[in-house]
Amino acid sequence: MSAFPAIPGAFERPRAGEVDVLVVAGEHSGDQHAAKLVADLRAAHPRLRIAAFGGPRLREAGAQLLFDMTGFSAVGIVEILAAYPFYRKLFDRMVAWTLRWKPRLVILVDYPGLNLRLADRLRRAGLSRAGGGETAVIQYVSPQLWAWKPKRRFSMASDLDGVGAIFPFEPEVYADTGLAASFVGHPFVEAGHASPLRHDPDGPVLLLPGSRPKPVRKIFPSLVEAFARFRRTHPGRRALVLHTGGEVHAELYRFCAEYGDAAKGIDLRPVSEGPVGACAALVSSGTMSLTVALAGIPGAVVYRANPLTWIVGRRLIAGRVDHLGIANILLKRPAWPEYLQSACEPRALAARLTACVDDPAARATAAADAAELHAVLSARSGSTPAEWAATFLRA
Repeated sequence: MSAFPAIPGAFERPRAGEVDVLVVAGEHSGDQHAAKLVADLRAAHPRLRIAAFGGPRLREAGAQLLFDMTGFSAVGIVEILAAYPFYRKLFDRMVAWTLRWKPRLVILVDYPGLNLRLADRLRRAGLSRAGGGETAVIQYVSPQLWAWKPKRRFSMASDLDGVGAIFPFEPEVYADTGLAASFVGHPFVEAGHASPLRHDPDGPVLLLPGSRPKPVRKIFPSLVEAFARFRRTHPGRRALVLHTGGEVHAELYRFCAEYGDAAKGIDLRPVSEGPVGACAALVSSGTMSLTVALAGIPGAVVYRANPLTWIVGRRLIAGRVDHLGIANILLKRPAWPEYLQSACEPRALAARLTACVDDPAARATAAADAAELHAVLSARSGSTPAEWAATFLRA
């Protein structure tokens, strides 16, 4: 857990004296998505007065940044419990600011743990339209209800005026609630988005075990052993592990040291250092698996968890999704083969890497699947996130 910043007794007044739009975005990814939305909103409506609880990207996009939400986090039960007083105070002062200045529109970006609680509080306080007030409250980036906590959609319908979904199948999830849900395109395929990955047949193999310590500990050993097997027949190849620093970097470094010669050819690099070209990838399920797929990099989705966690998780999502990788869910087929639990073993993974590197058909298929994904995730004409959000200012 990083050090928590001081929370001011009261956040800064709106610079223009009033505020039209308040944006709430936690974490770096939410800050990036929100910044693009705000930049597009301001381009179409330059007189809008916009404030934000977000990060530096929102400030660069022209929003008045009230508090930086991207410089701290708590992961793990003990850390979250210790951080509770900080989050409680921050939440209460965010609510107080919003009730004091009454924006016309509140845009909640991803971060459902905080944002959906904020929507509930604004309704109970009578500020939002759902609570009888005049402020529209909308959620950009739907929680993944199709996989987890599907009943949450009913409380969302009580608290929100709209949801902007980034996957085309998500609006159907809300069909029985009365909540207006619209597909607005995925941020990764928006004009101007710079992918951190690209396909390079001469590049390294990507080994991406996840961005949190527990998944790394479960998955990374199989990836190290798989690459060691692969390298026996491809001695000139190297592997690259992208990481987010901190405890994850420490875990990766420890494993590489423990494996010694078996980890030869594996390099560790912060994901923040810029774009990477790769010939193939073994990637844990999650956001990075979609990034790999959109880049047209052939490979596989891998996953390992505690056996009990796996059994419970499979039962929770049974009947709702047929695949774990989001690209496979979108394409409705295992375009990127999935090696899960006991199937996530070195011999099979090494064979998949060999096919990705040696077989031109694997590279061509990945490129074709990437093009299909781009088409599936692109916003329909007139339905970008900014255009969708602006409709709530006119209502």
